[in-house]
Amino acid sequence: MDPVYTPQNCHPAYQLDWSYSLFWHEIPRDWSWFPSLQQACEPDGIRLLEHAFSPPHTSQFLVSTLPHVSPLLIAQRLKGRLQYLLRGGMSNPFRRNYGLRSIGSTRRAKLEQYLAIQLEHHPLADPRAHELLARFQIHHPEVDLAQSQQTTHARYWHNLHLVFVNDGRWREIRERMLKGFRDRIEDAARVKGHLLSRAAILPDHVHVLLGCPLECSPEEIALSYMNNLAHVAAMKAIFQFSYYVGTFSEYDLGVIPRPREENVPVS
Repeated sequence: MDPVYTPQNCHPAYQLDWSYSLFWHEIPRDWSWFPSLQQACEPDGIRLLEHAFSPPHTSQFLVSTLPHVSPLLIAQRLKGRLQYLLRGGMSNPFRRNYGLRSIGSTRRAKLEQYLAIQLEHHPLADPRAHELLARFQIHHPEVDLAQSQQTTHARYWHNLHLVFVNDGRWREIRERMLKGFRDRIEDAARVKGHLLSRAAILPDHVHVLLGCPLECSPEEIALSYMNNLAHVAAMKAIFQFSYYVGTFSEYDLGVIPRPREENVPVS
């Protein structure tokens, strides 16, 4: 069965920001490569915003991406493009391990609290409907999105906030459908290996907070959940052909340190 929501027919809103830490074997003498690295990464949907060096061997980048870019692609492209720019001067400049953290304008604790009180923000006139909705909210307190995930070479956080807004004609407070939405979100997270922290299911929109694998793009993840939920409604286009996806963690956009002139090279 063909998906209802695809990259071609959806127009996302997004704020996808990352802190990428790269570790040097030896400190480069020339730091003039940053503008060239910015230009080289742009065609990949990766925008380098800032760079700071932290002794003894860490370069930290503030990165913004388009929804189709996975965190793994950030690491691969940035390191590969920079190694190419350094060719001839350094034969083996980088260590194999790296760090990657999703960051955002809102920190994790505030987002968790925001989803926890969604029903209070959107009260219903019928208390029975309110009680029904309350039964199908998702909260897994054992899932701690403050904790990193790991691969052989990476320590990372890939935390996403997803929002799907119902089509203007569609409001849902039937028990069968609400249960279907909840179960689909739970099942999809389990099958895909996502760390599901919270989901707020409202009559006219849905919020989800997830920790995701390194190789999956925000676009892929958002569309997957939208299409899973469409299955509950017999593949009807219950959501608008758009979605919001944003990154978050314990830190906001100030995570990149401002270099001190006396001891830190600046790019």
